[in-house]
Amino acid sequence: MSSAWHLHPLRVRYQETDKMGVVYHANYVNWFEIGRTEWVRQAGYTYREIETRGLLLPVVNLEASFEQPALYDDWVTICTRVTEMTPLRVRFESRVVRGDRTQERDAPLTGDEPPGETLVKGGTRHVWVNAAWKPVRLDREAPDVWQAMRQLTEGRTGPA
Repeated sequence: MSSAWHLHPLRVRYQETDKMGVVYHANYVNWFEIGRTEWVRQAGYTYREIETRGLLLPVVNLEASFEQPALYDDWVTICTRVTEMTPLRVRFESRVVRGDRTQERDAPLTGDEPPGETLVKGGTRHVWVNAAWKPVRLDREAPDVWQAMRQLTEGRTGPA
Protein backbone atom coordinates (compact mmCIF):
# COMPACT_ATOMS: atom_id res chain seq x y z
CA MET A 1 0.00 0.00 0.00
CA SER A 2 1.27 3.44 -0.87
CA SER A 3 -0.88 6.52 -0.66
CA ALA A 4 -0.45 9.56 -2.89
CA TRP A 5 2.32 11.99 -2.01
CA HIS A 6 1.34 15.02 0.07
CA LEU A 7 3.51 18.07 -0.69
CA HIS A 8 4.61 20.87 1.61
CA PRO A 9 7.02 23.49 0.19
CA LEU A 10 9.31 25.60 2.34
CA ARG A 11 12.31 27.88 1.93
CA VAL A 12 15.56 26.90 3.65
CA ARG A 13 16.21 29.33 6.49
CA TYR A 14 19.65 30.59 7.45
CA GLN A 15 19.57 28.96 10.90
CA GLU A 16 19.06 25.54 9.25
CA THR A 17 22.46 25.72 7.55
CA ASP A 18 26.10 25.46 8.53
CA LYS A 19 28.88 27.91 7.70
CA MET A 20 28.99 26.55 4.12
CA GLY A 21 25.30 27.33 3.60
CA VAL A 22 24.44 23.61 3.52
CA VAL A 23 21.41 22.33 5.46
CA TYR A 24 22.56 20.57 8.62
CA HIS A 25 21.53 16.90 8.44
CA ALA A 26 19.37 16.89 11.60
CA ASN A 27 17.03 19.45 10.01
CA TYR A 28 15.77 16.80 7.60
CA VAL A 29 14.36 14.91 10.59
CA ASN A 30 12.41 18.06 11.52
CA TRP A 31 11.24 18.38 7.92
CA PHE A 32 10.05 14.76 7.93
CA GLU A 33 7.99 15.65 11.01
CA ILE A 34 6.55 18.71 9.28
CA GLY A 35 5.53 16.44 6.40
CA ARG A 36 3.84 13.94 8.76
CA THR A 37 2.05 16.71 10.63
CA GLU A 38 0.73 18.20 7.40
CA TRP A 39 -0.31 14.73 6.15
CA VAL A 40 -2.36 14.19 9.32
CA ARG A 41 -3.85 17.67 8.89
CA GLN A 42 -4.97 16.61 5.37
CA ALA A 43 -6.92 13.81 7.07
CA GLY A 44 -8.84 16.49 8.98
CA TYR A 45 -7.09 16.39 12.35
CA THR A 46 -4.16 18.01 14.11
CA TYR A 47 -1.67 16.27 16.34
CA ARG A 48 -2.92 18.51 19.14
CA GLU A 49 -6.49 17.22 18.74
CA ILE A 50 -5.30 13.62 18.69
CA GLU A 51 -3.06 14.11 21.72
CA THR A 52 -5.87 15.72 23.75
CA ARG A 53 -7.68 12.40 23.29
CA GLY A 54 -4.80 10.66 25.05
CA LEU A 55 -3.19 9.23 21.92
CA LEU A 56 0.47 9.59 20.99
CA LEU A 57 2.36 8.51 17.88
CA PRO A 58 6.05 8.18 18.79
CA VAL A 59 8.74 7.41 16.24
CA VAL A 60 10.13 3.89 16.71
CA ASN A 61 12.36 3.85 13.62
CA LEU A 62 13.96 6.54 11.46
CA GLU A 63 15.94 6.19 8.26
CA ALA A 64 17.42 8.79 5.92
CA SER A 65 19.68 8.66 2.87
CA PHE A 66 21.34 11.88 1.77
CA GLU A 67 21.80 12.28 -1.99
CA GLN A 68 22.29 16.02 -2.56
CA PRO A 69 22.53 19.00 -0.22
CA ALA A 70 19.89 21.66 0.16
CA LEU A 71 21.35 25.15 0.44
CA TYR A 72 20.42 28.36 2.19
CA ASP A 73 17.47 30.11 0.52
CA ASP A 74 16.59 27.11 -1.70
CA TRP A 75 12.98 26.20 -2.14
CA VAL A 76 12.45 22.57 -1.18
CA THR A 77 9.32 20.46 -1.01
CA ILE A 78 8.70 17.89 1.69
CA CYS A 79 6.88 14.95 0.13
CA THR A 80 5.11 12.52 2.47
CA ARG A 81 2.98 9.44 2.01
CA VAL A 82 1.87 6.44 4.03
CA THR A 83 3.21 3.07 2.91
CA GLU A 84 1.87 0.96 5.78
CA MET A 85 -1.04 1.53 8.11
CA THR A 86 -2.63 -0.83 10.58
CA PRO A 87 -4.69 0.08 13.64
CA LEU A 88 -1.46 -0.16 15.67
CA ARG A 89 1.31 1.03 13.31
CA VAL A 90 1.98 3.66 10.65
CA ARG A 91 4.93 3.96 8.28
CA PHE A 92 5.53 7.28 6.56
CA GLU A 93 7.81 7.58 3.54
CA SER A 94 9.47 10.95 3.02
CA ARG A 95 11.32 12.70 0.24
CA VAL A 96 12.81 16.17 0.19
CA VAL A 97 13.08 17.46 -3.37
CA ARG A 98 14.54 20.69 -4.72
CA GLY A 99 12.01 23.26 -5.84
CA ASP A 100 8.67 24.73 -4.86
CA ARG A 101 5.96 22.26 -5.86
CA THR A 102 3.08 24.50 -4.75
CA GLN A 103 1.38 24.14 -8.12
CA GLU A 104 1.09 20.38 -7.53
CA ARG A 105 0.18 20.66 -3.84
CA ASP A 106 -3.55 19.88 -4.11
CA ALA A 107 -3.31 17.23 -6.80
CA PRO A 108 -2.61 13.72 -5.53
CA LEU A 109 0.73 12.53 -6.85
CA THR A 110 1.09 8.80 -7.26
CA GLY A 111 4.09 6.78 -8.31
CA ASP A 112 7.32 5.76 -6.66
CA GLU A 113 9.02 9.14 -6.73
CA PRO A 114 7.60 12.66 -6.57
CA PRO A 115 8.76 15.06 -9.29
CA GLY A 116 11.95 17.02 -8.75
CA GLU A 117 15.57 16.41 -7.83
CA THR A 118 15.66 14.16 -4.78
CA LEU A 119 17.85 15.52 -2.00
CA VAL A 120 16.96 13.13 0.83
CA LYS A 121 14.96 9.89 1.00
CA GLY A 122 13.76 8.32 4.19
CA GLY A 123 10.93 7.43 6.43
CA THR A 124 9.67 6.82 9.91
CA ARG A 125 7.73 4.07 11.62
CA HIS A 126 5.37 4.77 14.51
CA VAL A 127 3.21 2.92 17.04
CA TRP A 128 0.00 4.32 18.54
CA VAL A 129 0.24 4.48 22.34
CA ASN A 130 -1.85 5.93 25.15
CA ALA A 131 -0.69 8.47 27.74
CA ALA A 132 0.86 5.60 29.76
CA TRP A 133 2.90 4.62 26.66
CA LYS A 134 0.99 1.34 26.24
CA PRO A 135 0.23 0.30 22.65
CA VAL A 136 -3.37 0.88 21.58
CA ARG A 137 -5.45 0.22 18.50
CA LEU A 138 -6.48 3.45 16.80
CA ASP A 139 -9.63 1.85 15.34
CA ARG A 140 -10.89 1.19 18.88
CA GLU A 141 -9.60 4.31 20.67
CA ALA A 142 -10.50 6.87 17.98
CA PRO A 143 -12.46 5.21 15.17
CA ASP A 144 -13.14 8.56 13.48
CA VAL A 145 -9.40 9.34 13.26
CA TRP A 146 -8.68 5.81 12.03
CA GLN A 147 -11.34 6.12 9.33
CA ALA A 148 -10.14 9.56 8.18
CA MET A 149 -6.51 8.43 7.97
CA ARG A 150 -7.50 5.23 6.17
CA GLN A 151 -9.55 7.18 3.65
CA LEU A 152 -6.68 9.57 2.96
CA THR A 153 -4.32 6.62 2.57
CA GLU A 154 -6.72 5.07 0.06
CA GLY A 155 -7.10 8.37 -1.79
CA ARG A 156 -10.68 8.98 -0.71
CA THR A 157 -12.23 11.86 1.17
CA GLY A 158 -15.56 12.18 2.93
CA PRO A 159 -17.62 9.42 4.59
CA ALA A 160 -16.84 5.84 3.59
